[in-house]
Amino acid sequence: MQWRSLTALLVALLLAQDAAAQQMLRFSCSKLTIERLDPLVEPGNLPSAHMHQVGGGNSFRASMAPVDFDPVRESTCTSCSFSEDFSNYWTANLFFRARNGTLKRVPQLVNMGLQADGGLTVYYIPPYDGKSNVTAFAPGFRMLVGDPMLRSGENQQRQLCHRCFSTVNQVPFGGAPCTGDDTAALPSKMCTGGIRTTITFPTCWDGVNVDSPDHRSHVAYPESGSFESGGPCPASHPVKLPQLMYEVIWDTRYFNDPDIWPEDGSQPFVYSMGDGTGFGQHGDYLFGWKDDALQRALDARCSNDKCSELKSQTADEATRCTINQTVPEPYEGWLPELPGNWTITYA
Repeated sequence: MQWRSLTALLVALLLAQDAAAQQMLRFSCSKLTIERLDPLVEPGNLPSAHMHQVGGGNSFRASMAPVDFDPVRESTCTSCSFSEDFSNYWTANLFFRARNGTLKRVPQLVNMGLQADGGLTVYYIPPYDGKSNVTAFAPGFRMLVGDPMLRSGENQQRQLCHRCFSTVNQVPFGGAPCTGDDTAALPSKMCTGGIRTTITFPTCWDGVNVDSPDHRSHVAYPESGSFESGGPCPASHPVKLPQLMYEVIWDTRYFNDPDIWPEDGSQPFVYSMGDGTGFGQHGDYLFGWKDDALQRALDARCSNDKCSELKSQTADEATRCTINQTVPEPYEGWLPELPGNWTITYA
């Protein structure tokens, strides 16, 4: 037990050192709510089609119109580490489908070196050259990455992947996200340390529109190279943004029992929109930082979840920030079907 604790501490220190070397904000947003709401794709719908896990400001609701709706003004707390961040971050939920057809939501593990109640890890990354600046997101900004209806790797956006950990201490760590043995699809084997989802957003903006009808067209990827290599933004989207990235650690250990896996050994995990492949994983973002707090933090190249430019709160304060489901619906325990009665598809 002492060896495991020491290993976890060393891994946490290595992760913190790596984030510091890359000068990136890396912090937790605890579970704000789990429910079927989606103010980007289905504004006003109660409920939306599929279930999400949400972190951030407690003003999250079915309708959050660009610019007119101000999360800073409307929120009274945030589930994130920095108390000036009332943004909302949300992803699909992962479920385990047992051999008998029943389903159970997969809980989340807290990422190494952080404290939270489930939720997700958020990164804001400035350029890797250590000197170039980026422009923080504008009030009203929102975007979506990934396509929930994808069931193959064709036309999938960049840097969306899964990592199969052999230990909860993330040893061996496996290098940068979406490299090595990482897969766009859900892992095909049992992961004794859980499954990590990485969701990375485009980093170039048209400089005008804080949203677009598909929530994607106002942003783009570098025209050559990558954000990590300093690739230039296209002329159509000339403004370089910070690289926004989510990580979610799904605690699959409870389900690593061959007796409840499919008899043919196929992987049994499905996303809440009926995706049995993993290719449909996606992330939504709605900006809500107070005043110029994010720009100051990026310019100062703050690292991890401590920053002299920002106001922080304790993990207890962050985890106390929750909201009730707008449309009450069960999502815990063994369920006969996915919330929203989704058919699970593989093609």
